[in-house]
Amino acid sequence: MGNWQDNRIIGLFGIELPIIQAPMAGATTPEMVIAASEAGGLGSLPAALLTIEQTRAALDQIRAATNKPINVNFFAHTNPAADPVAQMAWRTALAPYYVELGLDPAVPVPAAGRAPFDDNYCALVESYRPEVVSFHFGLPGPDLLERVRRTGARIIASATTVAEARWLAKHRVDAVIAMGFEAGGHRGNFLSDDMATQVGTMALVPQVAEAVSVPVIAAGGISDRRGVRAAFALGASAVQVGTAYLLTPEAKITAFHREALKLARDDNTAVTNVFTGRPARGIVNRFMREIGPLAKAAPAFPTAGGALAPLRAVTEKDGRPDFSNMWAGQAASLAREMSAAALTRYLVEAD
Repeated sequence: MGNWQDNRIIGLFGIELPIIQAPMAGATTPEMVIAASEAGGLGSLPAALLTIEQTRAALDQIRAATNKPINVNFFAHTNPAADPVAQMAWRTALAPYYVELGLDPAVPVPAAGRAPFDDNYCALVESYRPEVVSFHFGLPGPDLLERVRRTGARIIASATTVAEARWLAKHRVDAVIAMGFEAGGHRGNFLSDDMATQVGTMALVPQVAEAVSVPVIAAGGISDRRGVRAAFALGASAVQVGTAYLLTPEAKITAFHREALKLARDDNTAVTNVFTGRPARGIVNRFMREIGPLAKAAPAFPTAGGALAPLRAVTEKDGRPDFSNMWAGQAASLAREMSAAALTRYLVEAD
């Protein structure tokens, strides 16, 4: 398309195209990040499921392959206090599935977790100095945030409401990701847990653009060029695309997840908390239908996944998605199979 109405993100990040490949924990690979950045967009590495050593190895691989700007993404949640009563209730709810699959409902299960941004991750940012650092679920504490800022990184974070966007702007982010309710994966909400009042992309982006002076990045339900054009018309300076990148060969997802994406419809995703304890949008499967999708019994994020691990291990071995999250947004059916580099360029090409 070429003539962007708002060029601030391009200048701010030092990129050629206003396309941000979304950081998708578990699915994004260093190869995807490299391809998106080399194509002119902003490749994004998710660190929430990676140890310090794994993050370091991924960044070494990325930096060896490209000198283009990259984004490293972190979760900014606080891990919950131990709650054995909630865990016991969750195990009780899952017990019939254990019995069905021939598993002992009382067997110890692995701990489930996603690491929040902390001193160790901050030291990694200080060492590698990525051009952009993004946060989900709000922002880390002021001391950590100031350390990130001193590296020269541009700081961005997700907002799912105008109130969250204003809060982020008040805390001096360089840009706000306006994450519509259509988006796949974990919701970025942090001021409200009410999923009934979450806002769609078309309504959210222009209101955020009116409310804050920093540039706005549109996210949610954008899988093709029409969505990109619409985002710019609504006042966005760039778009963040996730689900469409899941159909690239660089994505690391299961065969059944990839097949489900190819068969996706507008109405077969739902927001659920049953996989992690926090609302996230994914393709509906058996577990979501039978116990949720928003189950009161699910313990606090990120602890819900531990008890699911044995069930996932058995069913995934048989190629069944019964207890596995398949994150996807509502526009998954518009995604097309192509390389990450080709997708990054396609999203801004003229028809």
